[in-house]
Amino acid sequence: MLKVFKYLKSSIFSVLAIILLLFVQAYLDLTLPNYTSKIVNVGVQQGGIENAAIEQIGENTLDTLVMFMDNKDREYILNHYEKSDTYKGEDIYSLKEDSNTDKISSIMAEPMMILSYASSNSSSDSNVSFDLPEGVTLQQALSMMSDSDREKMLQSIDKKIKDIPDTIVEQAAVSYVKTEYQRIGIDTDQIQTMYIFRVGLIMLGLAAAAMAIGILIVFIGSRMAARLARTLRHKVFTKVVGFSKNEIKSYGQSSLITRTTNDVQQVQMVVVFLFRVVFFAPIIGIGGVMKAMNTNADMTYIIAIAVLAILAVVVVLFAIAMPKFNRVQKLIDKLNLVTREILSGLPVIRAFSNERHEEERFEEANKRLTKVNLFINRAMSFMMPVMMLIMNFVCLIIVYNGAHGVDTGAMQVGDIMAYIQYTMQIIMAFLMISMMSIMLPRANVSAKRIMEIIETPDTIYNSDHLVEFKSEARGKVEFKNVSFRYPDADYDVITDVDLVANPGETTAFIGSTGSGKSTLINLIPRFYDVTDGELLVDGVNIKDVDLHELREKIGFVPQKGVLFTGTIKDNIKYGNDKISDKAVEKALDVAQATEFVSKLKGAVDYDISQGGTNVSGGQKQRLSIARAIAKDPDIYVFDDSFSALDFKTDAKLRGELAKITKNKTVLIVAQRISTIMNADKIVVLDEGRVVGIGTHKELMKNCTVYKEIALSQLSKEELENA
Repeated sequence: MLKVFKYLKSSIFSVLAIILLLFVQAYLDLTLPNYTSKIVNVGVQQGGIENAAIEQIGENTLDTLVMFMDNKDREYILNHYEKSDTYKGEDIYSLKEDSNTDKISSIMAEPMMILSYASSNSSSDSNVSFDLPEGVTLQQALSMMSDSDREKMLQSIDKKIKDIPDTIVEQAAVSYVKTEYQRIGIDTDQIQTMYIFRVGLIMLGLAAAAMAIGILIVFIGSRMAARLARTLRHKVFTKVVGFSKNEIKSYGQSSLITRTTNDVQQVQMVVVFLFRVVFFAPIIGIGGVMKAMNTNADMTYIIAIAVLAILAVVVVLFAIAMPKFNRVQKLIDKLNLVTREILSGLPVIRAFSNERHEEERFEEANKRLTKVNLFINRAMSFMMPVMMLIMNFVCLIIVYNGAHGVDTGAMQVGDIMAYIQYTMQIIMAFLMISMMSIMLPRANVSAKRIMEIIETPDTIYNSDHLVEFKSEARGKVEFKNVSFRYPDADYDVITDVDLVANPGETTAFIGSTGSGKSTLINLIPRFYDVTDGELLVDGVNIKDVDLHELREKIGFVPQKGVLFTGTIKDNIKYGNDKISDKAVEKALDVAQATEFVSKLKGAVDYDISQGGTNVSGGQKQRLSIARAIAKDPDIYVFDDSFSALDFKTDAKLRGELAKITKNKTVLIVAQRISTIMNADKIVVLDEGRVVGIGTHKELMKNCTVYKEIALSQLSKEELENA
């Protein structure tokens, strides 16, 4: 999989942008639980009052509070409040705008808590107790004490307050602030409503920003993955186009199609989620742990239990499902192979009334793939319920432990809610990674299959030191002791062939089936490379010249006529798209195709369907010949290209062909004696060896193999008349 990532170099800025956006999104997601906690703790429980830094306070209350402070704190507080209004004859003081509210809150909290306990007569229920005479308030007692006695009493109270949890001190102070606001005529309900509204708007803004960033990440990631898929398809296709026939056979057409489509799609799909999940999960997971520990470090063990449980589930599923992923792609190859064979062989299947057998063969391949996919999907479907069970179980533990914290004053309800949210974010991060751990193996298999194609060494390639063709030997084809064997074969299929095909001559090849005729001429355009000896074109070894230039010199017509989707004109111009319409017409005339083309709707603009299925075999063959003629090459190679033609059309075509190939080299592979009887040179092959070279008459006299072939096709009288 890592090898595939090197093709993401062109998208490096997209990758960096995604990573940056993921950090921003993680920050936003991790901030939301904090605001949830504020809504509950401050908005609901504290009536919208955030801390003990009271914004407006009556003069009497302020004077009372500063009595519980040392000289330094008293001076600091008095310096940060200024007279702003009066209410029922009492001066009202407001907090200055530039004040440090956190510091003021820390100073005011304890005195407010003490006064809150004193005024509610709840000191007996707390750690703070005041031994006061009956009917004497705490304020009155302090005002009557000397400075030294008051300081001793305050020190005693401070020692007892240290044992009280901060949350209780803060809540008591906030309760006192709320009471004071009500006393001086401030609408506390309005404060609560505005606080909840303000924090709610912030939460909506954060959620909207996180959503927008998430959409942007998916958009950038999808484009990046699509570019990668396009690059991989291009690389695979370009590589396959350069394969020799041997590599095509070794991989198989169905497998090459699967690797170019399905495998690339698997990689594309994983890359989309990879940056969105694999990078995001650690960020949100680590951030969640840090936030959760800041909320309450005592419950960190709960997160550890949840993570270990999830990892255990993932490891078990991974061990079960992993071996199956390797099989899926191979089974897809097999299904594609069977489908391709059935669709291409439908006429034969119908002719032998064997549809039932082929349906069963397809169904067998289909069942195997379905069975493996069902196994994987069942394993995956098992994961989600288990994960949800773990998440719900973790929530129960947090609520149980948090309830004790709330009871002792160590936590607030909002903190429990925030902790649950942080824990869920951490668990979801591991859940996302576990989901990717299931997707990655299949994508990894696909990536290996893709890279296997891309990294396959070329067997047919250009030399490092290319040479030019010799102009004085234009069109000359020379075999010098050429031998060839297929890779991994035990014997040569072509052995020690030594012959020359000169320009202006027609050289024909004939022999029994499997004698090596097609293999021999497939060596000329380097569909295969010779094993031993040399093959020269224009006086130069074809291994030393540019492949493109070599094939530009050759007009090749294969055994099986191949047409491409498009018009007849497009197919004729396939070898040279710069030729004129007159040249197209001339090529059709020579190939004896004008008559049937003129009858088609649109004539040369008639659309050929995929594979040329809307024209007959003979028509397809003639159009293939016309395509080679239109190219006007130096060398014509006809690999049994007249087999689908009747004798009359065959004779006319060869007669017209002779007129335009007077200075060209023509090589013909044929099964019919009548096709090659007038050739300038006939090469007879038998089990890969040349057993005779000469004209028809010469070979009838001195080549037994040729004579046997001729007599098997024509009578003695026909041969003598020929």
